[in-house]
This record gives sequence, C-alpha cells and structure tokens, in this order.
Amino acid sequence: MKRPKALKKCEMSRHGIKKSHFKEQIRRSPSPSSSEEPSNEHSTGVASEEELIPREASMYDNLLMTLRSCSKSVDDVIKKRQRQEEGKSDAEDDDEEDGSESFSVSEKEDSEEEGILQQNDMVDMGERNEDAETEDDPDASETDQEHDVEVDDLFSVEGSVCMSSFSSHLGCKLSEEEVENLSKKKWKYKWEEPADGMSNCKWIGTGDCFLKDVDKSSGYGLEQRLYEHWLDVSKTSGRNDFYSSKERLFFSLCNGYRDILHCNKKPFYLKGPEEDSSIMEAYIMHSLNHLFRTRDLVTKNDSKLAKDLCSAYNENLGGDSFRDHGFTRPKVLILLPLKHIALRVVQRLIKLTPLARKANVEHIDRFLKEFGTQEDEDDEDKDELSHHTLGNLKAQKSSKPSDFQALFSGKRDDEDQFMVGIKFKRRRIKLYSDFYSSDIIVASPVRLVGKISEAQKYKEKDVDYLSSIEVLIIDHADVIAMQNWSHVNTVVEQLNHIPSRRHGTDITRIRPWYLDRCARFYRQTIILGYYSNPDINGLFNHHCTNYQGKVKLVCEYKGVLPKVLLQVRQIYERFDVDSIADADDARFEYFVKKVFPKIKDSVQGGVMLFISSYFEFVRIRNFLKSQDASFCLLGEYTEQSDISRARVWFFEGRRKIMLYTERAHFYFRYKIRGIRNLIMYSLPERKEFYPEIVNMLDVSHNMSCTVLFSRFDHFRLERIVGSAPATRMSTSEKSVFVFC
Repeated sequence: MKRPKALKKCEMSRHGIKKSHFKEQIRRSPSPSSSEEPSNEHSTGVASEEELIPREASMYDNLLMTLRSCSKSVDDVIKKRQRQEEGKSDAEDDDEEDGSESFSVSEKEDSEEEGILQQNDMVDMGERNEDAETEDDPDASETDQEHDVEVDDLFSVEGSVCMSSFSSHLGCKLSEEEVENLSKKKWKYKWEEPADGMSNCKWIGTGDCFLKDVDKSSGYGLEQRLYEHWLDVSKTSGRNDFYSSKERLFFSLCNGYRDILHCNKKPFYLKGPEEDSSIMEAYIMHSLNHLFRTRDLVTKNDSKLAKDLCSAYNENLGGDSFRDHGFTRPKVLILLPLKHIALRVVQRLIKLTPLARKANVEHIDRFLKEFGTQEDEDDEDKDELSHHTLGNLKAQKSSKPSDFQALFSGKRDDEDQFMVGIKFKRRRIKLYSDFYSSDIIVASPVRLVGKISEAQKYKEKDVDYLSSIEVLIIDHADVIAMQNWSHVNTVVEQLNHIPSRRHGTDITRIRPWYLDRCARFYRQTIILGYYSNPDINGLFNHHCTNYQGKVKLVCEYKGVLPKVLLQVRQIYERFDVDSIADADDARFEYFVKKVFPKIKDSVQGGVMLFISSYFEFVRIRNFLKSQDASFCLLGEYTEQSDISRARVWFFEGRRKIMLYTERAHFYFRYKIRGIRNLIMYSLPERKEFYPEIVNMLDVSHNMSCTVLFSRFDHFRLERIVGSAPATRMSTSEKSVFVFC
C-alpha cells in the first residue's frame, strides 16, 4: 500500500509549511497504515487508496474542511488547486520554495512556448526542467525551519527603521485625489542641495528634502547579510572611507525610492572607471536589496500562513497584510546599450551578491562566451576594465581616440542585441532563466522592442513579464540616445500594464495598487548618463510618475572651446523660432536662404556639413539633389565601399560638399581630410565631438567654421560654449557671435 500525499511538496512550499511541522502531523495521525513501501495500486485485484487507508485521507480532508469553513473565497481557491493537482504535472518551479511568487502548473505550457520562441534569450527545454527542482536539491539544503528563523532574525536586526524605505514605499495607499494629481504630471522642484564631489552641480527635487536627514553611519535598511558583504567588498577593494564613498552616497539617494535623473555621470570610456563603477555598484546594491527584501517579506508571510491557515487567510482576505505579490515575478529591469557594458554590470552584480546566495552561478560559461571574457572578480574595476576593453588593443596601434577604443573594442556584430533573465535561488544565481521566473532582466532597448513587436504581431506571444517592474534602471543613456532613444520610450510605455494572461498568480496575494492600475506610480526609475537632452528630459518628465517624487542633477558647464587647437574663427548664427515643434523647419529655411547661397557657387570646395540628426541628413540630401549640387555622403547607413570612395572624392576636390552625421562619427570616428569650410547645421549632442570635428580643418588662411543654433538648442550649446555664455547667446538681441 502507498500512503497518499496529504500535500504535494510544492504545495507545502507555496504555503511555507515547515517539514518538521508536517512530519509532526503525520506522527499524530491515528492511521497505522502509512507505509513508505512501494504500492501495488495499479494491480487489478487491490482496492483503491481511499478504501485501504481512510484515516490518512480524512486528516487531509479535515484540514481542507477547516479552511473551507473559514471563507467561501478560500473554498474556491482550494478547489482550483485541487483541479490543478489532478493534472499531476511535475513542472512546479522551485521559486515557490524560495518564498517568491509562484506559478501554477496550468501555465507551464505558456512558459515553455515562450522559451521556445525566444531561443537566443532563454534556456532550452532541458534547462527549463532544471527549474522544477525540489527540496532534495543539494544546493538548496537549508531546511524551511532554518530559513524561517533566518528571516525572522533579519527582520529583527534593525527593527522598523531597517524596513522603513522599502515597506513604506510599497505599503503606501494612494487616494483618488493623489492618483489624479499624479496623472496630470505636474512637478515643482522645491529644494536644492549641493552634489558631493561635483562642485559645479546640485541636486534639485520635488517634495521634502530628505538628503539632509540621511544618517551616513546607518545601514540604510539593507538586508543584514547584504550589508555585511558590501562592507567586506569595500575593505577588500581598499576603500577605507566607505561611509563617505560615492557609492554609499548615491545608494542613499536610490534608497529614497524617488525617480532619479543623473545627467553628469562620468563614463568609464572617458574619465576612467572609478566614478562609473561607484554609481553602478550603488544601483546594483539597491536592486539586490529590493529583491531580497521582497523575498524575505513573502517568506515571512508564507510562514504566518502556515502556522494558522484559517485565521491567516481570513486576515488576508479581509485586509492587505499578506498582499506582497505582483502579477509576475520580475521586479528589476536594467536597460543597457552594449553587451560588454552588460558584462561589467552582471559581473559586478555577482560579486556583490553575498556568498551564501551564490554558491553556484549557472550558465556562466554560456554568458561569458556570448558577452565576453571573464576577469578575475577580485581585481579592481580599473584593472578589470583595462584587461577587458584594452587588452586586445595593446598589440596594435590605432588612430582612434581612447574613448572610442574603450567603448567599441572587441566584437561589433549584434552588440546591441541581448536580453538575459537572472534568477536568485536559495544558494545559486541562474543566468538565462525564463523571463517569467527571473528576478532581474538585463536587456538592450533594441532587443526588448523586438520582443514587444513580436508580441503585438503574434497572439501566442506576450511581454507580461514587464507588468510588475518596480525598479527601472537606464544606464549609459547617452549611448542609448546614439542608438535610438525612441526604443526606450516604447519599452517604458509597455511597463506596468495589466497582463494578458494570469501566469499562475495567486490573486489573493497581489498588492491592491497593481489591481487598481496604479503600479506605474510606485515604479522607481533611475536614468544615468553623461549628459541630458530634450528626449531624456521628456521621458523623465512624462513617463516617470513615482508618487515619492523626483530628484535630478543640474550642472553648470565650462565648455570645450579651449580644446579647439586651431586658430579658426567660429561664427555662431542664431535663427529665431517660436516653438520647438517649428525648430526643424526654421533651421532648414535659414540654411536654404542664408547659408546655401554662399556655398552653392563655391569653386574651392572642401565644405563639410555636419548634421546631428539622421532625419535632417535625409532632408539636406534631398535638397542638394534638387539643386544639382556636387556632394557626397558619409552617414551611419552608408556602405563601406561608398564611404571610402566619398572620402577620396572629397579630398581630391571631385565632390565639393560632404554630408557627415554625428552617429557616423560616434560609431566610426573617421579622420576626414580636405575640410576648409565647416558648417555645423546642428550642434553635436556629445560635447567632445565639437573640438574633434573643428580640429580636422586643414590649416589654411581661408578656413572657417559656422554654427547654426536656436534657443531650443540650449542643452547642446551650454556643453560646448559654457552655461553662462549659452544663456547670453540665447537671450541677446544680437544673433551673431564670434569665438576665436
């Protein structure tokens, strides 16, 4: 005879029932017939299980009857779970053991189908079956009871202060009036504070200023093991001033759960890895802390439910104390532009994860093969960066600038096509996990937009794993802007929607503000970049609606004019325009009427038109064609053979005008010879490009540089000429300004 299972092991994990508690129930059961021997239940001459061991089954029936008597809703939930169990599927995900959101057996087919359709981004079927592990896994050897004790200890380490930022942010209830005000997207910055370490910058924010009240010696609500590990990593790296370090200070900013726009982050490819790594380390620690706090909260609530199921379910159905789930499991989305940048982030994330949670990193070999070579995790970020990005360049000399070598070294194919799910198990980190069972998704906007397009085209696909993102991080926003910023807008607009399918979610555990379609007001968005522009500002102003408020960095720039080495007159001509919607047409009209007549009949040639936008590039190209002008093209989409031919023709004077785009310069950094007259149709976004382009002028007596701008180009203008001169140039009655 075989003892029937009172509760499947996955069901025990779902409700947080301890092994010891369950064994005690079995020992007290009056049935003497429970046996661990194999059963002959399939023999035709043997009675059914229900007839052989009625007392064992009655203990389970009594438990179910008790739950059903508590509430009709509980009765419905139990009936659904019984129907699911009748399918006898063994694909329960082991994230139920981890105390996180569970996924029902009935959704397994959808998950598998999603995995097959995303071959390059997810694990294969064999790897997906690895998710269906049980407590017998040696890597998950902690007992439920020991884990529950650890969770209780974590919650009692620093008391309510420890959980203040996490619990107060997610536990806040917004009134209808507050939701209506947030929907209007009207923000007023009320305070400002100097930015530590940046003399020319200051933080401004909405609401009350919280930076003054930050206790630099506190734990900031970090999970205890995570906090201790961060201290150890800091000491190992030789940072003795941890409490005043840049990563510590920026973490305190992230821990306030406000939307953040940091538009002056020094990138690793320009200013070295120190500050870039500090900011990256801070937001990684914030993400890990958010994930581990979420997991600990769910585990603690599961333990309470297991101790007294009847009263706990009544409390859950009658209030919000046990509502700790989202629609799906992923909580953190990190958008990055290139694979080797994603490599740096994921390697650092693994290093900052406490040892008890990363005894094994699954699929690390596959990750390193696709994203780059592995570096020694104990090395400093500087050493890691130099080995990874510059190691292959030592044997060869390049005329490209050092920042180009650091940013684009290594493979160039499909560098912006990646998407990886990261899952934290009991003692392991799993890379390439199924998106619906992942905790963190690291992706490029280009790849994620491709997934969104597929979901819109095919009904069997969806991107519901974006429905419960609570922390969105956009790093290296300036590089993403060089790719296509509209992809970021598409991704952000897709976040926090009601999912199209259930995906095994326990409805009774979902936070009420998810069901009320208010999740976007609880999402924290952190945008990090080397500079800001109208597109980045527009996203921050219109798509970041965190009820906690906003914080952004405001800087004063000195300009880059001193880096122009040639003695060339730089003439800035301002054209007037009333609105930003008319800026492109006004610029084109000014060029046609004021600038082009001067170069149309030029005999000398050597005229370069530098254009920032590809749309402006196409417009000018069509205009020059209509005028039968002698010109050649050098854009980001121009074939390599055509580029080589155009450079030769321009240098030899067979083509008088060359059209050159900022993105082409960003991706290739060509050295153009034969430039005598430089016309900047639109200023470059990246300030370092201005002196690079101007310094390409051939040294001659008649070389010149003309720049077109309007008052809506203030962001670009101040980075090049300086903040104070830019303000004067935008508001002055004069329209022509000369720099020598």
